[in-house]
Amino acid sequence: MPPVSKPARIPVEERLFSLVLALLATESGLTKNEVLSTVQGYRQRYSSAGDNASLERQFERDKDDIRELGVPLETVESPGDPGNNQNLRYRIPKGSYDLPSDIVFSAEEITLLGLAAAVWREGSLSGESRRAIMKLRSLGVESNEPVLGYAPRLRVRESAFEPLSLALERKAIVTFSYLKPGESASRRRTVAPLALVQHLGRWHLQGIDQDAQGSRTFLLSRIVDTVTLTNRTFEPDGADFAARALDELERIWQQNVAEIEVVPGSDAAVRLRRRYTGEPTSETAISAHYTDINVLADELAGYGPEVLVISPDALRTAVQTRLAATEKAHRD
Repeated sequence: MPPVSKPARIPVEERLFSLVLALLATESGLTKNEVLSTVQGYRQRYSSAGDNASLERQFERDKDDIRELGVPLETVESPGDPGNNQNLRYRIPKGSYDLPSDIVFSAEEITLLGLAAAVWREGSLSGESRRAIMKLRSLGVESNEPVLGYAPRLRVRESAFEPLSLALERKAIVTFSYLKPGESASRRRTVAPLALVQHLGRWHLQGIDQDAQGSRTFLLSRIVDTVTLTNRTFEPDGADFAARALDELERIWQQNVAEIEVVPGSDAAVRLRRRYTGEPTSETAISAHYTDINVLADELAGYGPEVLVISPDALRTAVQTRLAATEKAHRD
């Protein structure tokens, strides 16, 4: 009997791109089963008669990730079968993903955007994605051709991802320079990597810091140089490191809540309400969970006067510090 080959590994950003593309390509939306059986990154592991529980959990995490990226994913109940989760349909309404109406472009800018869109249409769909669209049509799901010109705003993985992934396979200890928030210089870290996990659209490394002799979680975007694999190897003590890391990040996310005031109708109001789905206490108030106060401060400072941090005080101070530094840089 020939050996059973494993499905080819699909990069996470390709899977997320394919998911966004599929949900944009139909007005009526797709059921979970249609997503898992047709979309690139899911269909390779889908079993029509087997257990797809792990694949369904992956889909739930991916939904959270693309929402965190600002993509307006909607859930629609079946009119004839309300309350049945198996018949829920997922879609991304194209109108909600368009640019705001107050953004305008000059004739020269429109020309350049048109050229870029033409290039994108030629290369935006891989062969796998085209086959997925054809399969959806065979199931009776109609797609919108103009959507092929859309480029979802998905983050690419940091350069540290590939060497860390290789280190995990080889059980190799790595070294890298890591810049902690508030510090002016990075510090060299020696780490035994245990898991790479994506939480709310950001990649984290969970590992044993060899100097601190303890478990630590590192944000990949704060690794400031090349990750180096050493000749030293180790045997991990335990299992399910990725699940533990995600549980810890989720616990931190649940504990940390920021209260924010936004200007109604502003860019901040639209984008933050898409990402943070807690019940608003008023037209201007948003409660936002977060895992990293500095990441949230960077984002909020980018909205300038459109946001006001009510609490916690540490976040308010962090945003004020960033705004003051920006003002000073422009004044100087």
